[in-house]
Amino acid sequence: MGGLFGVVSKKKCVHDLFYGVDYHSHLGTKRGGMAVINEDGSLARSIHSLKQSYFRVKFEPDLNKFDGRFGIGAISDSESQPIAVHSHLGRFAICTVMKLSNVDALAEEVLGEGKIFTELSDGSTNATELVAQLINKGKTFGEGIRYMQSRIEGSCSMLILTDDGIIAARDWYGRTPLVIGKGEDGYAVASESCSLINLGYDFVRELGPGEALLLTPESIEQILPAEGKLHICSFLWIYYGFPAASYEGVNVDQARRNMGRIMGEQDDIKADLVSPIPDSGNCMAIGYSEGAGVPLRNAVVKYTPTWPRSFMPIDQSTRSLVAKMKLIPNYGLMKGKKVVFCDDSIVRGTQLRDNVEIFRRHGAGEVHIRISCPPLVYPCPYLNFSASKSPLEFVTRRTIQQLEGEHGKNLSEYSTFGSPCYCRMVEAIRSNLKMNSLKFNSVQNVVDAIGLPKDCLCTHCFDCSGNN
Repeated sequence: MGGLFGVVSKKKCVHDLFYGVDYHSHLGTKRGGMAVINEDGSLARSIHSLKQSYFRVKFEPDLNKFDGRFGIGAISDSESQPIAVHSHLGRFAICTVMKLSNVDALAEEVLGEGKIFTELSDGSTNATELVAQLINKGKTFGEGIRYMQSRIEGSCSMLILTDDGIIAARDWYGRTPLVIGKGEDGYAVASESCSLINLGYDFVRELGPGEALLLTPESIEQILPAEGKLHICSFLWIYYGFPAASYEGVNVDQARRNMGRIMGEQDDIKADLVSPIPDSGNCMAIGYSEGAGVPLRNAVVKYTPTWPRSFMPIDQSTRSLVAKMKLIPNYGLMKGKKVVFCDDSIVRGTQLRDNVEIFRRHGAGEVHIRISCPPLVYPCPYLNFSASKSPLEFVTRRTIQQLEGEHGKNLSEYSTFGSPCYCRMVEAIRSNLKMNSLKFNSVQNVVDAIGLPKDCLCTHCFDCSGNN
């Protein structure tokens, strides 16, 4: 996925920019970048890999190169950014949160017009540069952004740093958020509303789908109205969003707690205790405890002093080792007990299978797994939250292949909550991962927990809805 942060200020912006971008580190692990228009008029830029280290560690030595008042930054799971551009629209830097399914076709079109690409992302077209090329086809930034929105397939929210200020533009379907905060010396724009709080910015408003604003230290000017249709990603509330963040007025912590409460109210397991699988299961477990009337305990504890982030290593074997090492079972709590463990989702299933084995080895009498979202059946074409290269990376699709002989057969039946195919799939996953029981929330439960209309949410990965 990824996150964006920008500042327009009457004073130097580097510290707000640095900490604001860092507050988006939970949204990506591949690259980070910042760009600032310095006082001498130059455009300073830094981009670093985050695969083996944290944003703060990589960028703190660079801070003395930024002395301007306008700046943007990004945490990215895809291309290097921000990129710098000089065109008929003027000099600018741009960073995005996006996934495009028609990159190759659009790139061929641009190359066919005699233009070139100067940036590469892992040897292929840098999608952020492609977006900049499309915007450059407009006579103004507003016209170019609308043209880009009409041509891409997927999603794209962005920040554009210009000499006049920052242009913030939200995806046409609003799949990712952008929020505005006002401070003493100017404005900030962010993907995560909670990134504004400690930096002294008060929430002003969210951008609507397809909307674009020009921010200066003194003003907010709308350059494109919100003409799109809202299909914000429901997985923001399930997993990606920080608990203190809110989207469309709905707090992440509260939505996750609601998902757990609804499941607890509907569950028929008479458990001895409920425990989160930290950290992603924390809020859900609180809600489940309330809904089911089961005591909440920490039957497994995350060792935070040296294992704060489990997905930093780049190879799967090391990632699996880290995932194991960071979670310490609490033998004294789970021995002989019937325990409900809450988590946000099951993607590949390998980590959860290992967890179940460890819980049993450390004394749990019964292991019951409760997942806050529905089974992930369809790869995400809009945000790539699972970073799956193939549908067969999903435990659901491997299970469907096991049951049907091919992984793409009867998908609508397998994704319909409570259908015979759905029940067969869940039971097969439960058996393969050696749990006593396994339950997922339904799409309707997720919608009810968030509280927005179903047609305002993208639930594509669960039921193939929310398409362009």
